[in-house]
Amino acid sequence: MAFTERVHAFIAARFHTRLTEQFGERGRKAFVHGTQYYAEQRGRRMAQRAIRDGMELDYGTYLQYGEWVNSPEIMEEGINNLREMISVCPDYALKVHRCPWHTQFKEMGLIEAGHEYCAHLDNSICRGFNPYITYLVPQTLHKSEYCIHCIKNAGIEEGRAYPKKEEYLKPFEYHCAHSYWSFAEVTEAIFGAEGRQLSAAVLEDFTAEYGKEMADKLMEYKHVNFNVCD
Repeated sequence: MAFTERVHAFIAARFHTRLTEQFGERGRKAFVHGTQYYAEQRGRRMAQRAIRDGMELDYGTYLQYGEWVNSPEIMEEGINNLREMISVCPDYALKVHRCPWHTQFKEMGLIEAGHEYCAHLDNSICRGFNPYITYLVPQTLHKSEYCIHCIKNAGIEEGRAYPKKEEYLKPFEYHCAHSYWSFAEVTEAIFGAEGRQLSAAVLEDFTAEYGKEMADKLMEYKHVNFNVCD
């Protein structure tokens, strides 16, 4: 079994379930904070690479420095991201009609978890990249017909392509490990010993679903500093 977008979503979903079941509203707030913490780290890595390359931290650069593309497994399954551009200038806006994260959360029966995750993810990645870019997510696919993403005054040139730089893409093993350790770090900081038990329980959930070999892979990233690019 491979690390994919589905596995990535599973980790967030289990943290949401366990946090909200054990800690109620405090758990929900911890989950939102964990999502933001994780996402901002991704954005900071993107910004660091862009600065190293002499690029401006504008939205065009943001599009090029993203760390993932849909995995082959998700492409083959036919649940890869499907987007529709609705505006380019002055605001860059799109609808998302299909998404593997939405599929996974829905199949797990966790609509609220998916909505909480997606409402705070991409705008937080962008905030980590450049906090002066205004990135709005007014609705998600979990509770609406489609997601809407809107970047105010994005400065995108109509007709120009902004392909991702392949040398900066990271495998989903990395992204899944980053997700687990980010949520674990936040959970344990807020809830102490109870948080450590909760993170261990999520790892048990993961092992039951995907096996010890994949769980061991997550553990290999325990001491990685996800705040900095490589």
